[in-house]
Amino acid sequence: NTVFKPVNGIRITLLIPYLSLIVSLKLYNTYAALVLTYLVFTLPYCILMTTGYLNTLPKELDEAVMIDGGSRWKALWKILVPTAVPGLVSVGMYTFMQAWNEYLFALALTKTNDMRTVPVGINLLMGQHSYEWNQMMAMSVLGSLPILVLFLFFQRYFIAGMTAGSVKS
Repeated sequence: NTVFKPVNGIRITLLIPYLSLIVSLKLYNTYAALVLTYLVFTLPYCILMTTGYLNTLPKELDEAVMIDGGSRWKALWKILVPTAVPGLVSVGMYTFMQAWNEYLFALALTKTNDMRTVPVGINLLMGQHSYEWNQMMAMSVLGSLPILVLFLFFQRYFIAGMTAGSVKS
Protein backbone atom coordinates (compact mmCIF):
# COMPACT_ATOMS: atom_id res chain seq x y z
CA ASN A 1 0.00 0.00 0.00
CA THR A 2 2.13 2.85 -1.22
CA VAL A 3 0.60 6.23 -1.85
CA PHE A 4 2.00 8.09 -4.84
CA LYS A 5 2.71 11.73 -4.10
CA PRO A 6 3.36 13.63 -7.35
CA VAL A 7 5.61 16.29 -5.80
CA ASN A 8 7.87 13.72 -4.16
CA GLY A 9 7.86 11.66 -7.36
CA ILE A 10 9.14 14.65 -9.31
CA ARG A 11 11.84 15.29 -6.73
CA ILE A 12 12.99 11.68 -6.83
CA THR A 13 13.21 11.87 -10.61
CA LEU A 14 15.40 14.96 -10.36
CA LEU A 15 17.70 13.57 -7.66
CA ILE A 16 20.33 11.85 -9.82
CA PRO A 17 20.83 14.66 -12.37
CA TYR A 18 20.78 17.25 -9.60
CA LEU A 19 23.30 15.25 -7.56
CA SER A 20 25.63 14.95 -10.55
CA LEU A 21 25.35 18.73 -11.10
CA ILE A 22 26.21 19.44 -7.46
CA VAL A 23 29.18 17.05 -7.60
CA SER A 24 30.45 18.60 -10.85
CA LEU A 25 30.20 22.08 -9.27
CA LYS A 26 32.22 20.74 -6.31
CA LEU A 27 29.45 21.65 -3.86
CA TYR A 28 28.89 18.15 -2.50
CA ASN A 29 28.67 18.06 1.32
CA THR A 30 28.44 21.87 1.66
CA TYR A 31 25.82 24.21 3.02
CA ALA A 32 25.78 25.96 -0.36
CA ALA A 33 24.44 22.78 -1.98
CA LEU A 34 21.59 22.57 0.53
CA VAL A 35 20.74 26.27 0.24
CA LEU A 36 20.79 26.09 -3.55
CA THR A 37 18.58 23.01 -3.48
CA TYR A 38 15.98 24.54 -1.20
CA LEU A 39 16.04 27.74 -3.22
CA VAL A 40 15.47 25.89 -6.48
CA PHE A 41 12.55 23.87 -5.14
CA THR A 42 10.74 26.57 -3.14
CA LEU A 43 11.31 29.73 -5.19
CA PRO A 44 8.81 29.02 -8.01
CA TYR A 45 5.98 28.26 -5.60
CA CYS A 46 6.88 31.25 -3.44
CA ILE A 47 6.76 33.53 -6.47
CA LEU A 48 3.30 32.22 -7.34
CA MET A 49 2.08 32.64 -3.75
CA THR A 50 3.48 36.17 -3.48
CA THR A 51 2.11 37.23 -6.87
CA GLY A 52 -1.31 35.89 -5.97
CA TYR A 53 -1.28 37.74 -2.67
CA LEU A 54 -0.03 41.02 -4.15
CA ASN A 55 -2.76 40.88 -6.80
CA THR A 56 -5.37 40.94 -4.01
CA LEU A 57 -4.13 44.27 -2.63
CA PRO A 58 -6.50 47.08 -3.62
CA LYS A 59 -5.20 49.50 -6.23
CA GLU A 60 -7.07 52.27 -4.46
CA LEU A 61 -4.31 52.40 -1.82
CA ASP A 62 -1.76 53.25 -4.49
CA GLU A 63 -4.08 55.78 -6.09
CA ALA A 64 -4.77 57.46 -2.74
CA VAL A 65 -1.06 58.18 -2.28
CA MET A 66 -0.88 59.68 -5.77
CA ILE A 67 -3.89 61.92 -5.03
CA ASP A 68 -2.20 63.12 -1.81
CA GLY A 69 0.87 64.10 -3.84
CA GLY A 70 3.12 61.15 -3.05
CA SER A 71 5.40 59.37 -5.47
CA ARG A 72 5.29 55.75 -6.56
CA TRP A 73 8.23 54.95 -4.25
CA LYS A 74 6.39 56.46 -1.29
CA ALA A 75 3.31 54.40 -2.17
CA LEU A 76 5.44 51.28 -2.37
CA TRP A 77 7.37 51.69 0.90
CA LYS A 78 4.78 53.45 3.08
CA ILE A 79 1.60 51.67 1.98
CA LEU A 80 2.05 48.55 -0.13
CA VAL A 81 5.00 46.87 1.65
CA PRO A 82 3.46 47.21 5.15
CA THR A 83 0.15 45.94 3.79
CA ALA A 84 1.89 42.97 2.16
CA VAL A 85 3.64 41.87 5.38
CA PRO A 86 1.17 39.02 6.16
CA GLY A 87 1.66 37.51 2.72
CA LEU A 88 5.43 37.87 2.86
CA VAL A 89 5.57 36.35 6.35
CA SER A 90 3.38 33.45 5.21
CA VAL A 91 5.62 32.79 2.22
CA GLY A 92 8.69 32.99 4.45
CA MET A 93 7.18 30.53 6.94
CA TYR A 94 6.25 28.15 4.12
CA THR A 95 9.76 28.29 2.68
CA PHE A 96 11.40 27.74 6.05
CA MET A 97 9.15 24.77 6.87
CA GLN A 98 9.77 23.17 3.48
CA ALA A 99 13.53 23.49 3.87
CA TRP A 100 13.52 22.44 7.53
CA ASN A 101 11.52 19.27 6.89
CA GLU A 102 13.17 18.20 3.62
CA TYR A 103 14.77 14.77 3.84
CA LEU A 104 15.63 13.31 0.44
CA PHE A 105 18.09 15.89 -0.88
CA ALA A 106 19.56 16.50 2.57
CA LEU A 107 20.44 12.81 2.74
CA ALA A 108 21.81 12.63 -0.79
CA LEU A 109 23.81 15.87 -0.77
CA THR A 110 25.56 15.38 2.57
CA LYS A 111 28.14 12.82 3.62
CA THR A 112 29.38 13.73 7.09
CA ASN A 113 27.28 13.84 10.24
CA ASP A 114 28.10 17.49 10.96
CA MET A 115 26.43 18.48 7.65
CA ARG A 116 23.26 16.42 8.17
CA THR A 117 19.94 18.14 8.80
CA VAL A 118 17.53 17.37 11.64
CA PRO A 119 15.27 14.92 9.74
CA VAL A 120 18.30 12.96 8.53
CA GLY A 121 19.76 12.98 12.04
CA ILE A 122 16.52 11.59 13.46
CA ASN A 123 16.52 8.85 10.85
CA LEU A 124 20.09 7.91 11.78
CA LEU A 125 18.78 6.91 15.22
CA MET A 126 16.96 4.00 13.59
CA GLY A 127 19.14 0.91 13.77
CA GLN A 128 18.87 -2.32 11.83
CA HIS A 129 17.42 -4.29 14.74
CA SER A 130 16.36 -1.65 17.24
CA TYR A 131 14.96 1.84 17.43
CA GLU A 132 16.09 4.47 19.89
CA TRP A 133 12.54 5.70 20.54
CA ASN A 134 13.40 7.94 23.48
CA GLN A 135 16.16 9.71 21.54
CA MET A 136 14.03 9.91 18.37
CA MET A 137 11.14 11.54 20.26
CA ALA A 138 13.47 13.96 22.06
CA MET A 139 15.07 14.95 18.74
CA SER A 140 11.62 15.37 17.17
CA VAL A 141 10.58 17.77 19.91
CA LEU A 142 13.86 19.69 19.66
CA GLY A 143 13.56 19.73 15.86
CA SER A 144 10.09 21.25 16.02
CA LEU A 145 11.09 24.03 18.44
CA PRO A 146 12.57 26.40 15.80
CA ILE A 147 9.36 26.25 13.77
CA LEU A 148 7.26 26.85 16.89
CA VAL A 149 9.43 29.79 18.00
CA LEU A 150 9.39 31.25 14.50
CA PHE A 151 5.61 31.01 14.35
CA LEU A 152 5.13 32.50 17.81
CA PHE A 153 7.46 35.38 16.97
CA PHE A 154 5.77 36.25 13.67
CA GLN A 155 2.19 35.52 14.74
CA ARG A 156 1.56 39.14 15.73
CA TYR A 157 2.72 40.35 12.31
CA PHE A 158 -0.05 38.41 10.59
CA ILE A 159 -2.71 40.64 12.14
CA ALA A 160 -0.73 43.87 12.45
CA GLY A 161 0.47 43.75 8.85
CA MET A 162 -3.02 43.37 7.47
CA THR A 163 -4.02 46.89 8.49
CA ALA A 164 -0.65 48.65 8.46
CA GLY A 165 -0.54 51.45 5.93
CA SER A 166 -4.24 51.22 5.04
CA VAL A 167 -5.19 54.27 7.06
CA LYS A 168 -3.46 57.62 6.67
CA SER A 169 -1.98 58.78 9.96
